[in-house]
Amino acid sequence: MTDARLRYGRASLALSFLAQGVTFALLVTRIPAIQDRYGISDGLLPVFLAAVPVLAGVASVVTEKVVARVRPGVVLRWAQPVVMVALLGVGAGTEVWQVALALGVFGLAVGALDASMNMIGVSLQRAYGRSIMLGFHAAYSLGGIAGASMAWAGAHWDLSLLVSYLPAVVVLLPAVLIGSRWYAEGKAAGDAVAPGRDQAASVPFRLLLPLCLVMAFAYIGDSTVSNWSAKYLQDVLGGSEQLATVPYNVYMVTTLLGRAVGDLGVRRFGAVAVVRGGSVLAAVGFGLVAVAPGAWWGMLGFTLLGLGLCVIVPQTFAAAGRMFPGASDVAVARLNVFNYVGFLVGSPLVGALGDAWSYRGAMLVPMVLVLATLLYARSFGAEPARYGGGHERARAADVG
Repeated sequence: MTDARLRYGRASLALSFLAQGVTFALLVTRIPAIQDRYGISDGLLPVFLAAVPVLAGVASVVTEKVVARVRPGVVLRWAQPVVMVALLGVGAGTEVWQVALALGVFGLAVGALDASMNMIGVSLQRAYGRSIMLGFHAAYSLGGIAGASMAWAGAHWDLSLLVSYLPAVVVLLPAVLIGSRWYAEGKAAGDAVAPGRDQAASVPFRLLLPLCLVMAFAYIGDSTVSNWSAKYLQDVLGGSEQLATVPYNVYMVTTLLGRAVGDLGVRRFGAVAVVRGGSVLAAVGFGLVAVAPGAWWGMLGFTLLGLGLCVIVPQTFAAAGRMFPGASDVAVARLNVFNYVGFLVGSPLVGALGDAWSYRGAMLVPMVLVLATLLYARSFGAEPARYGGGHERARAADVG
């Protein structure tokens, strides 16, 4: 593959990450409006919210099987439009069964999308021969900020869900369909699985487990910020209602900034050092949030959290690709499931501990889990697992 083809592939994948950031933010930031539109009770809402990551996890497992027959670019090319159409379905329905169906389709499609995007990202990084994964996730963070801003505008002007969602889909759907023409991935010559042995059998769970735990810990921390930062700042630290909306925005901005420069850090200091530094910084952030005497100290804690957590997830996917270069698609698909495990565990865990104990104390749990990443940091510098075939320097090849 030519250098130009690699550059086009990198740009088109970054566009897909950005579009998914917009789409997901538009959904999650309008959950109260979705609840009001369909008359979903407080008791039933957690069921709807949990169904999305559960179905996404199922789809990620299925994607592992699908990419044995078709390339990840084909999966992404079909999954991303379905996610956007499902978002419109969430905004256009009038009955509870309609939003349930739309959210179900959204969950299944987003699982396939997340898995295939990161599969391609890992393989492109291999083709480039240097760290570029954080850049893709920076595009996702930028999309998240844009989507949250659009959602704020929709709420501010009292627009219907469909009217709020439609402009983003009208612009982004044609863009990603056109961009999908240039999806590309890197193939490693000599990194193929040994003859007679399938890829699934070549990814032992015991070797992947440390990265799976790190992924779950990171998303427990992320979901804690997403779901509890506003309530914590207002109810525990005494911030105003207006100020309580700021921590998540600050978190997203610092996530973007950290990811924008993170690849440079990986190239200079190595993935192990960057992940260790991020883990310590995130733990300090959680600790500061837990002991903060007031709202502004809490804001500083959430700022540190964004800078620390942002590097961990992209590097976890990249580490799986390095560890299993001949079966990276399988490794990424399995690792992606723990994205949703962390998301499912984090918010209820903090809520239960906050109600039974205290919300300050609850913040110490994700702090400890993020610190546990230090125990597994060496996995980020692991040599490729051997299948009997060895490995050589990466070369580029089309998705097909």
